[in-house]
Amino acid sequence: MAAPERRLRPEHYEPSRVPREVLRHAGHPDTLGVGRPGKVGILELGFERIGGRTELVAHYQKSPLQIMRPLYFDPARPDMPVTYLMATGGGIIQADRLRMDFSCGADTSVHLTTQAATKVYRMEHDYATQLVNLTAGPRSYVEYLPEVTIPYIDSRFYQRTVITADPTATVLAGEAVMAGRLARGERNAYQIFASDFEVRRPDGELTVLDTVRLEPSASGVSGPAMLGGHDIMATFYAVTPLAPAAEVADTLHEALADAGVLYGVSVLPQDCGAWVRILGQRSPVVNEAMRRAWDAVRQLLIKVPAPAMRKT
Repeated sequence: MAAPERRLRPEHYEPSRVPREVLRHAGHPDTLGVGRPGKVGILELGFERIGGRTELVAHYQKSPLQIMRPLYFDPARPDMPVTYLMATGGGIIQADRLRMDFSCGADTSVHLTTQAATKVYRMEHDYATQLVNLTAGPRSYVEYLPEVTIPYIDSRFYQRTVITADPTATVLAGEAVMAGRLARGERNAYQIFASDFEVRRPDGELTVLDTVRLEPSASGVSGPAMLGGHDIMATFYAVTPLAPAAEVADTLHEALADAGVLYGVSVLPQDCGAWVRILGQRSPVVNEAMRRAWDAVRQLLIKVPAPAMRKT
């Protein structure tokens, strides 16, 4: 089957498994339904090492997903393209099915981020999903650090992120979710926010699984072991063979000791790295804490600081 035709088949853009908390909202929208024009967003990027730097060598996009031309503005890593992921529709709406695939070849260095926060709009029918598949080849160094996701009132959203990392690869990844449009008084007014973050090896072995299920109307989200009354939850993962897992964890502890947030750090399974979960009340504070984590681990692993990012 030709690639364009394959990409538009439901088995390509639909998750293989949708959490029951999300699936129970399945329905038939009275507007554009699943699979209609503009409802399926596909983005595929392939990076390879060419000469002295990493180049984008494969690119397919289907609206509403698209990218800006990769930029090389990190003074300490002029070989690393910074690629901004964008959505033309301004946000995610009911019955949207989005899929992004990133392939980072051997010895590549890549930074992927979103131009702005991901907004998930109110839904009356069905739900929305986003699949992210990132493959990091041998000796590659990849950063996937999107901006925060904001679920609006009555939204229903599931995202699954799968990192397939060669044992010699390094991947720094982040996720963050806000309690809603706080300035509008929409604190935890969404119906369901569900997220699965996985790290796998090239043979398919599951190494890391982080599952988040936030359903305010069911079990609540403000108590212990949930958001604990905080408005923003962020997570930073460092999967790497470049330093011992305990040293990566200690580095995260030191970076966040006086960051003004609640956080917890631990090593990842099989000592493949470390991760930190952060809870906070204000976006600037949490953003700074995530930047501290990124900068500290970056300096530990590749001996250069995090660059100043250019976003609108």
